[in-house]
Amino acid sequence: MLAIIPARGGSKGLPGKNIRNLCGKPLIAYTIEAALKSEFISRVIVSTDDVNIANISTKYGAENPFMRPPHLATDTALSIDVLKYTIETFEKIENRRIEEFMVLQPTSPLRNVEDINNAIQLFYEKNAESVISFCKEHHPIKWHRYIAEDASFIKIFETNLNNRQDEKPSYFPNGAIFIFKRNVLKTRDYYSDKSYAYIMDRIRSIDIDTLEDFEFVEYLIKEKKIINDDKTL
Repeated sequence: MLAIIPARGGSKGLPGKNIRNLCGKPLIAYTIEAALKSEFISRVIVSTDDVNIANISTKYGAENPFMRPPHLATDTALSIDVLKYTIETFEKIENRRIEEFMVLQPTSPLRNVEDINNAIQLFYEKNAESVISFCKEHHPIKWHRYIAEDASFIKIFETNLNNRQDEKPSYFPNGAIFIFKRNVLKTRDYYSDKSYAYIMDRIRSIDIDTLEDFEFVEYLIKEKKIINDDKTL
């Protein structure tokens, strides 16, 4: 299976985060190394517009067969368009069709090779069109509200005062793993009636977006508080 790691150079929340040093190596290196360990992944390519990211990625074993064009590296560029460009360009270079592929975001450094392998096995066992990693939400989504500019509440759901234990658990996509059949490029929809969730625990689901996120992951790694097994929690 082909693994794609999307890593653009621009980041407003935490500038340079994809190659920021995390406990001795660039953030993106954690994802590259986990992907290369997988028995199911044949190629790991990095999609980037940034020369520094490209050079560091190849140093850690990934490929960078082409650069991403600037219009697909903006804040407004859609992920599906980045994937479409990456797959179609790779197919032209390799002169072969890609029927399935995995997307691994570099901002999820605690996702490990067991997660990758288990998600791929689920994809094949279910003959899925997509498998997406999710994490259990600790609080009922019915408690959520929009907040107006004047600080007043706006309902999202009908008011529900049940105890947390009485609510059915909900899950959210954690951004760590996406596996797709090629037809996702045509439908432009990550979900179908043949989509399945790979469940990850809360720690391995951390997605780095801010300096606080980065420092928390740094603490977890330094203090060896990482859960690193092959269980789906």
